Parts: sequence; structure tokens; C-alpha cells
Amino acid sequence: MKMISRSLAVVLAGIAATAIATGALAADISGAGATFPAPIYGKWAAAYKAATGTGVNYQAIGSGAGIAQIKAKTVTFGATDKPLQPKDLDAAGLIMFPTVIGGDVAVVNVAGVNPGDLVLDGPTLAEIFLGHITNWNDAAIKKLNPNAKLPDQAIAVVHRSDGSGTTFIWTNYLSKVSQTWLQTVGSDTAVSWPVGIGAKGNEGVANIVNQTSGAIGYVEYAYAKSSNMRYARMINHDGATVSPNLASFSAAASNVNWGGLDHFYFVLTNAAGKQSWPIAGGTFILMYKEPTDPAASATALKFFKYAYEKGGEAAKGLDYVPLPPAAVKAIETSWKQVKGSGM
Repeated sequence: MKMISRSLAVVLAGIAATAIATGALAADISGAGATFPAPIYGKWAAAYKAATGTGVNYQAIGSGAGIAQIKAKTVTFGATDKPLQPKDLDAAGLIMFPTVIGGDVAVVNVAGVNPGDLVLDGPTLAEIFLGHITNWNDAAIKKLNPNAKLPDQAIAVVHRSDGSGTTFIWTNYLSKVSQTWLQTVGSDTAVSWPVGIGAKGNEGVANIVNQTSGAIGYVEYAYAKSSNMRYARMINHDGATVSPNLASFSAAASNVNWGGLDHFYFVLTNAAGKQSWPIAGGTFILMYKEPTDPAASATALKFFKYAYEKGGEAAKGLDYVPLPPAAVKAIETSWKQVKGSGM
């Protein structure tokens, strides 16, 4: 069984180890949610523990579960890749702010196809996940890859089975490039999939794709890169063929009007620009304005302040885009809404 790369496994194990070793300390931070940012949250947690002695107990259980846990007040912060609408935040008494920007990629397990060899576009990707394109040598795929040796092999679709912000980003993109997808499946953290095998978490999808000949799935790029998975390049909004990397995620992020956001809500899929990766998105933190434990909330905000100030290079190393200084300043100003924040 080919598993997630050793380096990424160590990072994720570090989150759990930090939680076990420090879970009894009142000052430690508890959070849960999105798997999309788990690699960078693990890096930040290890650095913050070393610098301050404060641990981070972050459970990468999916955006849907993260939203549920913060609403149930069982964690200090929730994490989601699906931004909540401003009216829903206000109704729940929550603030929301982004931490980094990254990208989803299609990962494949096709004999003779190396990372970046395969090129796909949005409509073709939607047809595959709708179950309308069922074989790797289909004419639509061959047209995009005239020089590739595509096998006469059935396509095995793999998708998330849990409530997932990665799924939100993925399905939001497919809804923008395919009217059929928009009308029959739609966009959310969990959808009624037309075809495919379900797996829990980015790790679960990655593992099943690696184990299944002919498979295609979707994961956050850090998982694909760290485990040397075979990913597809994409034809973007402007018709250019782009690779997933820090530059193309940054190009997509340049579309965010940081000065005009309501509650820091934004969605980046199918962003304009010849350099833009089309399946990009932000990842967000949810916290209460009136927390049940103000001291814990204040500690969590100190952690994120540290991450903004000291964690940029670590984020870039995993191909996440750090937020620009103007965005960070606006976010930290918004923290004054949190009772006891000390901001």
C-alpha cells in the first residue's frame, strides 16, 4: 500500500503528538476542521510550541465537522475551506478570517503518466466526475493530450466521503465550468456524487488513488506534492495551460480585493488571469465574538498572529500563499470584536 509521504505523515503526527503531550495544559489551543491546511498548521504548531511552550491540538477532520464543532463550542476555533456567508456568521456570533491560500489538484494513477503530463480542462473534468466520460482513451481526453499514450482503461473516480472544504472548492469550480454539474450536483462541502468511491480526508483520497489503477481524485496540492502523486495540469479561465505551484496560486490570489471584502468572504475558483490556477481557494478560521473561554481565544489569536508574522516561509515551502500585509492588518484589527482578545 502506498501511503502519504513520510515527511507529511511526520508533520501530521506532530499535531497529534503535540496534542497528547500538552493536552492537559489550560493554555493549549484546541481547533478542528479542514484537512486542506493541515500540513501548514502542523508546521506552525511545531514552531509555536518550540517558541512559546504552548501546544496546538488541531484535529484535521474536514470542514463540515469543523463548522459543527465550533458551533457546538467544543473547540476554541473551527477551520473551513468553505467560507460562511456574512449573514450566517452574524447569526452564529462568529468572526471569520483566512490564513493562507492554496489549490486543489486532480491526481491520477494511470500507467505511463507522470506528474504534470496530463492536461485537463474544466468541462472535461466535470464530465469525468459526472460519469459521462468513463475511459482514459476517450476522445475528449485525447484531444487535450494528443501526444500522450492513454490506455484503454476504465476511469475510477475517487471523491471525499466526509464534509469537506476541499470538496466545496472542487465542486464550486465544476459548477462554474459545467451547467450540467451546476444543475444536477451543485456545490457544497458534501454533495450527492453521481459516480465514484468515497474516502475520508485528503489522505484517504490520496491513498485510494495510489492503490487503484486508472483512478482519478482530488486533493490539496501539498498532499500531491509531498507524496509525489501524479497530478494534472489545467487549462484555466483565460485558456492558458498552467501547473499547480506557488506562482499560479499567487496569481489566482491576486484577484482578491482585500479592501472590499465583507467578513473576509471570498471564493477564488475559475479566477481570471493567464497565470492563475483555476481550482484555488482560501482556508478560514471561525471563532466566537463572545467565547466561553476568553483566555483560550486570546491564546489562539496569539498563535495566528505568530503564524502571520513568522510562518510565511513555511507556508511557501508547502506551496501555500501567505496573505499580504494589508490583509493581515485588516484581519488583526477585526480581532478586536473577540471579547478578551487584548487586541
